Amino acid sequence: MYCIGLDYGTNSVRALVVNVRDGSEVAAFVYNYPSGENGIIVETTNHNLARQNPADYISGLETSVNQALKQAKENDTGFDATKVIAIGIDTTGSTPLPVDKDGIPLSFHEEFTNNPNAQAWLWKDHTSYAEAQQITELAKREHPEYLTRCGGVYSSEWFFSKLLHCINVDGEVFDAAYTWLECCDFIPAVLTSTKPDNIKRSRCAAGHKAMYSKQWGGLPSKNFLSKLNPRLGNLRDRLYEETYPIGDEAGTLCPEWASKLGLSPGIPVSVGAFDAHLGAVGSGAATGKMIKIIGTSTCDILISPLDKRLDNIPGICGIVEDSVLPGYYGLEAGQSAVGDIFNWFVNNLASGQTHEELTKKASTLKPGQSGLLALDWNNGNRTVLVDQRLTGLLIGQTLHTKADEVYRALIESTAFGALKIIERLEEYGVEVSEVINCGGISEKNSMLMQIYADVTGRQMKIAGSAQACALGSAIAASVAAGKNAGGYDSFEQAQAKICTLKQRTFTADPENHAIYKRLYRLYCQLHDSFGVRGNSSSLYNVMKQLLEIKESVSSK
Repeated sequence: MYCIGLDYGTNSVRALVVNVRDGSEVAAFVYNYPSGENGIIVETTNHNLARQNPADYISGLETSVNQALKQAKENDTGFDATKVIAIGIDTTGSTPLPVDKDGIPLSFHEEFTNNPNAQAWLWKDHTSYAEAQQITELAKREHPEYLTRCGGVYSSEWFFSKLLHCINVDGEVFDAAYTWLECCDFIPAVLTSTKPDNIKRSRCAAGHKAMYSKQWGGLPSKNFLSKLNPRLGNLRDRLYEETYPIGDEAGTLCPEWASKLGLSPGIPVSVGAFDAHLGAVGSGAATGKMIKIIGTSTCDILISPLDKRLDNIPGICGIVEDSVLPGYYGLEAGQSAVGDIFNWFVNNLASGQTHEELTKKASTLKPGQSGLLALDWNNGNRTVLVDQRLTGLLIGQTLHTKADEVYRALIESTAFGALKIIERLEEYGVEVSEVINCGGISEKNSMLMQIYADVTGRQMKIAGSAQACALGSAIAASVAAGKNAGGYDSFEQAQAKICTLKQRTFTADPENHAIYKRLYRLYCQLHDSFGVRGNSSSLYNVMKQLLEIKESVSSK
């Protein structure tokens, strides 16, 4: 029997066909979003804006699945579309989009076609930084419990800050929307032809990005949201009360989409979740294992048993029941830019040199040889500072500094940021006994993996699948299908059969680690000086005021 895992990423959607008996990946097809720049709608006058066209999600769904099924028939003589028993979905997040009462995106309506505010607000959209601060301040005064499980600070990357910003900048779009859906709820609703009032909303999305917890009755109270803006309070009635974990059935494949995809109608569609969380599932998430999903950004996912006491951890993106695997707390941390930083440098400042050329040159350098040190904040800081108004920094340049030296320093900065997260988790009693990496960068760049090992002093392992997120979605689908249909009754059973690790691992070089320990102390000094308000050597105001000056000049 086979399952399909759909992985909606930042630039593309991938469909993966998996034989759930032995975990073999029969076929995969990637559909690149055609809209905007690499699938992202941007504005040159506002570096914080990042939107997506929901039409790309729909066309990508049909194309990627059909092409993957076509490949599966070619690659596996035993394959037949009737043997596909379920579909699972992961998406970026928080990526909410406004929809009408039938669940149709507002951007599909003629009057909103070219309005970016009516499209999907991609996870990396930071236009709502002021609203995020407003939410944080109100919650600290009146409902501090709302922040206890999301690190103490609400982020501009998250659900309610984006909705509040839409009210402030485009009330017409907000008022035209019946409700807002996370992308990971929207795709299952499309496949199952489910209207907004009946959608089974993702526990993962709600708990990590929308302050949802059974501890206080679900979403933040209507009174709290109304104090932010009465229109936001009124919307609460059209959001949701219940949420569901992956492996639960969101619904069954409707006849219309079964016909479009050439699949059997009525097969289960799993409740959706965020890509990193399902990437962790596909990488073998278990207690003590940190799963690092390294891509345009990095998400760090861990799980902890529900029966074990777990303190609130400042700066962590969420501690949510059943958000990764049922029966466990899901913990999320991460860095707002990793691959995006490397791409920015290559695309804008590397004088035509490619990633491969820079990597080859940078790999000949010793730690500390360039005299450079960077902060990995080109897209803000997600963990542990939770501050999107922080920016990148590079010090140590001379008239002799070369592009490959800068490239290596940027990679090292992301490794230092990764270590900062591990230290914060361990400080609060979360075991990190093993690090498993997944994503294209961990697969392709052995220099980066070695630097991560040397900086952290830990062995770096790599997930067996190059499609860990889509594989995790396929695993969720197999659990939604259940044993009687050819799937599994539990995630533990499915993971034991399907998840693997690559043979190659990266172990810290003692000499390099010793040098990086010295560099890391300097990184921490810069980190606290520029990132922590009130630090004795605080330069906290510098990046903020540079942005204020930039924005005041740009608006004229």
